[in-house]
Amino acid sequence: MSSLGSNPISASEVSGATTLFLERVGAEVFVRPLSTKGRVLEVEFWGNVCHTCCAYDYFDDLALVLEEVSGAPYAVWDAVKTSGNAPLFIVKIVKLDFLGEIRSAISKVEGVVKSRIGEFERIGRDEGSLFNELCFCILTANFTAEGGIKIQQSLEDSFTSLAEEELAKRLRALKHRFPNTRATYIVENKALYGSLIKTLRGFKDGKKARGWLVENVKGFSYKEASHFLRNAGFKDVAIIDRHILKFLRSKGLVETPRTLTRRKYLEFERLLSAIAHKLGITLAELDLYLWYMMTGRVLK
Repeated sequence: MSSLGSNPISASEVSGATTLFLERVGAEVFVRPLSTKGRVLEVEFWGNVCHTCCAYDYFDDLALVLEEVSGAPYAVWDAVKTSGNAPLFIVKIVKLDFLGEIRSAISKVEGVVKSRIGEFERIGRDEGSLFNELCFCILTANFTAEGGIKIQQSLEDSFTSLAEEELAKRLRALKHRFPNTRATYIVENKALYGSLIKTLRGFKDGKKARGWLVENVKGFSYKEASHFLRNAGFKDVAIIDRHILKFLRSKGLVETPRTLTRRKYLEFERLLSAIAHKLGITLAELDLYLWYMMTGRVLK
């Protein structure tokens, strides 16, 4: 698949949309295209409106004008206010003309996905299941979901009872790549068992819960914490793994970073949020549909 996607934004779309947009908004705001790459348009906004909270409405307005001109769906991905005396925003707007592919996947496996989401909600109401899922997410890091599921099913409720040496031995027998390290992580995290439900219920949303998990769960990065939260019934965080990055890259939306830093993770999550919002689904559901599109399976 092309790294720039099969239908990038055209110069005529950008020119026609910005001209029409400026004709409609008058002198309150100005916009200038900076670059297009694949399906991503980067523009700068400035003017009086950038002093107000209404600025973001204008970003959405430009996306709607792009839809009007091109006939394809567009969405605002990101907006960053620059430092300096004059208020200025650098805004990323993305062309989402591939949403039909995701809708096709939804039509095929919506029932399976809804059922899986229901399973995740039930996990989030049971302390033992929550800790079991926490261990599963530790095991899948730099491993495979299939391998993690196999180990989880084999050990069942043994994560809380096995000593570190015995757990490492069992993980080694089950062909985990890092049996000693993962056993250490799981044993150290036993201190959380018994308080997971109460702790998670103390957060207003998944993003706040994720910050706590990354700080307090041994072996959790943003991806593992997001995976755990989704599997615990949270629907507002994205699991950005190699399959999701491959999908976004194939659509000309991102380039795969050498290291998925916190800043990049959150940036890509905002992109996935824009896609999910346009489809009228949650991030949790979008992840399962994209996984199905990339692998032919709905796992967890």
